[in-house]
Amino acid sequence: MERHPHSDPPHDDQRAVRCGVLTISDTRTSATDTSGQFLQQALAESRHQVLVYDILPDDPVQIDGYLRQLAVADKIEAVLCSGGTGIACRDVTYDVVSRLLEKELPGFGELFRMLSYQEIGSRAIASRATAGVYQNLLIFSLPGSTSAVKLAATRLILPELRHLTRLLSS
Repeated sequence: MERHPHSDPPHDDQRAVRCGVLTISDTRTSATDTSGQFLQQALAESRHQVLVYDILPDDPVQIDGYLRQLAVADKIEAVLCSGGTGIACRDVTYDVVSRLLEKELPGFGELFRMLSYQEIGSRAIASRATAGVYQNLLIFSLPGSTSAVKLAATRLILPELRHLTRLLSS
């Protein structure tokens, strides 16, 4: 993974972060969910544990309830959600997640859109990708496209996941 030359050196903590992967879509199945498959594989290759994988419809009540359950289950430290961050009528994930977040990580969305702009140009403005903390659960909300998920995971999430969860446990 690429590290910025002026960033802090990587911490030697190699513990596995307990993760959940959640795809929000009315049309994807476990067979067609390439974004969810990528996230599971990338987390496993980075020596993290994927304890939960689910696909939910674009329904705000179900998404809210599911994230609240993960937060109180006390097993999952981070959940990576894909889908529902655009501006179409059924794109409700951002709205649900942003209401739950007690501490937002605005830099995540800002950096994601900057990196997206470098790849797809001005279409990046339609992304409402966000991240933050709800009851000690780190939540990343990503677009549903596999290329966007790969970008967010490899350039932003995986390089910082251990560090961010370590901050939450201190």
